[in-house]
Amino acid sequence: MFDKLVKINCFSKNRMLREVASNLLEKFYCCEINCTEIDKSILFAHHARGCTIVASKICENVVIFQNVSIGANLRFNKVSNEWENIGTPIICKNVIVADGAKILGPIIIGENSVVAAGAIITKNMPANSIVYGVNQFKPKDPNYDFIYNSNMINSEKIIEANKKLIAKLGGSHKI
Repeated sequence: MFDKLVKINCFSKNRMLREVASNLLEKFYCCEINCTEIDKSILFAHHARGCTIVASKICENVVIFQNVSIGANLRFNKVSNEWENIGTPIICKNVIVADGAKILGPIIIGENSVVAAGAIITKNMPANSIVYGVNQFKPKDPNYDFIYNSNMINSEKIIEANKKLIAKLGGSHKI
């Protein structure tokens, strides 16, 4: 149902259908998706739960995890009596936006980048970067995919690794 609602919300030419889909996305998934341009290949992990996505453009093969905010970073100049910093982000192709990231303002996140969990980004970020913290970045290692790869790990391997970690803790509950 989620994927159908996203398609209607983002691509339907019928304004009333878009509005109904938007309301249902908010009601059932606690998310808002409102982009000037959005590619049909975008993936939302965990049904975009808790996301507010208001962007100028989201390009192809972008993956967005839960609790992400993408939107404006406006300010009103009382001296000039005008709004400044007008616009919303562009997320270039093959970008991964991890849990809880905030991307705000008329900025560009360069292609093939990963925006780390909890990052707060208000400045342009270069392509092929790991974007983290508050407006920090470092080059992305081309030999690794971070957070997401279409060949995702089997959940049994994750459970096995979790059990090993729990065993390390043992009965002491101390680290």
